[in-house]
Amino acid sequence: MEPGLRTTLHRHTPPEPSPFRPALAAIHARIIACEQCPRLRQYCGRIAAEKKRAYQDETYWGRPVPGFGDPDARVLLIGLAPAAHGANRTGRVFTGDGGGGSADFLMAALHRAGFANRPTSQRADDGLQLHDAYIAAAVRCAPPDNKPTPEEIARCLEHLVAEVAELRRVQVVVTLGRIGFDAWLRVMRRAGARTSPRPQFGHGQIVTLGEGLPTIVGCYHPSRQNTNTGKLTATMMNAVFRTAKRLLA
Repeated sequence: MEPGLRTTLHRHTPPEPSPFRPALAAIHARIIACEQCPRLRQYCGRIAAEKKRAYQDETYWGRPVPGFGDPDARVLLIGLAPAAHGANRTGRVFTGDGGGGSADFLMAALHRAGFANRPTSQRADDGLQLHDAYIAAAVRCAPPDNKPTPEEIARCLEHLVAEVAELRRVQVVVTLGRIGFDAWLRVMRRAGARTSPRPQFGHGQIVTLGEGLPTIVGCYHPSRQNTNTGKLTATMMNAVFRTAKRLLA
C-alpha cells in the first residue's frame, strides 16, 4: 500500500491555502493550476466569462476545485464534479448551486449528522466549517452536461490520490454516485487493495476491501434529478450518515 493512503482531513477554502498542513495546501495549489483536460478547461473558462444572469455581477472561480473540509476527518465524501454555476463559480466544492440544489441538500444532511456547523453552502466565505468530514470530487473541473469522459476521469485521479495521501485518519468513504464510487475503487487498487470480484455500487451498500482500509458506504448523488424525483430523500441521506458514524472506530 502506498504510504499515507490509510487516513487524515483539514479545513480549507480554495483561495486561502491551509496554514495547518503545508503538504495539503501544495496539493490544492497543483489542483487549481491543472491544465490536463483542454475540453474541461475551455468549458469552465467559457462559463466563467459568460456567467449566469443571476450571477452577472460576480467573478467566477473558473478553475479546478480542490477538496474542502477537516484534514483530520474520519469521513471522506467523494462527489462527481463541480457544478458549472456552483463550485465553478464559488471555488468551493458543493457550494452555491442555488436553492434546492445538491450543495444545500448535502450540507443540510451533514449538519443534521453533526459534520457541518451550518445547513447551507452558498459562498466560500459563508463561515461553513466541516468537522470530522472532508469533501472531494472524482473530477475537479465542471464538465459539459455533468458528463466527464472516461479519459478525463482517469487523468484527474492523480489529484484524488494525492489529496487522500494527506488525509491520514479516514475510516469511512461515502461515495456520492457511481462515478465517485468507481474513482475510489481505482484509488484503492493503486494502494494495493484487491477489488476482484468488483464490488457493486448501491445506495446504502457497505463495502469492505480489507483490514485497515476505509469502509465504503454508497449513496446516490444529491443531484436535482435524484432529489426532485424522490430517488434520494433526506431520510435516505440521513441513514447514510448514521451508518457512517456507526462505522467509525
